[in-house]
Amino acid sequence: MARFTTRASLARLNKTITIIGGGLTGLSLSIALRKHAIPVKLHEAGNYPRHRVCGEFISGVSSETLENLGISAALSDALNHQSVCWFSGDQKLRETTLQTPALAISRFLLDQRLYQIAFANGVLIHTQSRHATQVDACGTVRASGRIPSPGSWIGLKAHIKGIIPSANLEMHSGPIGYLGITQVEDGWHNACGLFRIDRSIKAKQEELLPAYLRKNGNHILADQLQFAEWRNDSFSAVAGFSLGNQPYTPNTMCLGDSHAIIPPFTGNGMTMAFESAEIALPHLIAYAADQISWQKACYLTDKHLHKHFRKRLTASRFIHPLLFHCASRHLLRHAPISPILSLLR
Repeated sequence: MARFTTRASLARLNKTITIIGGGLTGLSLSIALRKHAIPVKLHEAGNYPRHRVCGEFISGVSSETLENLGISAALSDALNHQSVCWFSGDQKLRETTLQTPALAISRFLLDQRLYQIAFANGVLIHTQSRHATQVDACGTVRASGRIPSPGSWIGLKAHIKGIIPSANLEMHSGPIGYLGITQVEDGWHNACGLFRIDRSIKAKQEELLPAYLRKNGNHILADQLQFAEWRNDSFSAVAGFSLGNQPYTPNTMCLGDSHAIIPPFTGNGMTMAFESAEIALPHLIAYAADQISWQKACYLTDKHLHKHFRKRLTASRFIHPLLFHCASRHLLRHAPISPILSLLR
């Protein structure tokens, strides 16, 4: 990777980095860039705080990455989760323990904290802003999440109270999808699932989540959610995306979900958001210091993103379809978890 440039040399430069998208990648990258005195403008289409479709389960991120980005404080009180319980339909298959605890915190809280850190460090933030500049313009980073495309998936999420999971993370699978439940702050549990779109389901808004669970054979969980307390405005839905590497545009720096979307069962999506910001950071610093061109910065970032994420994206692509078949019950019940997880980190 490119070598970091000193503050002294950057102080003589005024190149501004424009970031489109104020989610985990955009906010953490903006904070890291400001640590190196680089001017940053960030455009976020929504407001803070807000709920997003997200598992809110951070598995595999290193403390070094969080320190390099300057965001450790925002995650200092995140819950530590280690126990996992798998279900297929209404049948409990197994319990297991993660070798390294995962972090759990809602995007509603984490995005707000990162926004406050970024603002306090001089990031010029425009909310409710859909930046009109071309994404291939020099110094413009795309971190705006999924690239809209035809897809067969729908993601659904809500915060609920009134259920008592049997583990820190419950995973419920079936023939059309899967859903994870994990506790976040203030006693809320995040219920977030990925399902194949089923046009026969006529439910709308909050009713979609239990409706998809019933279609998936998760009847007991659907009943629990139906009668649980739902956090106001926490229900979110997203569709129109494809998993895996996203379409590449030359001379465009795409990070986070704009670069690649990993299936959510891995618990690795939030980690990849942070890691992609960390990977891009030295190349953006070198560009701001006039050490490399924008084209070179984009090329090097994309190259290192592919190298860093190749193994976990490839492994998830092969494992993901298995979760939808009857044979997955045997896999989930008997397969050694640690070697599988090592492929996804």
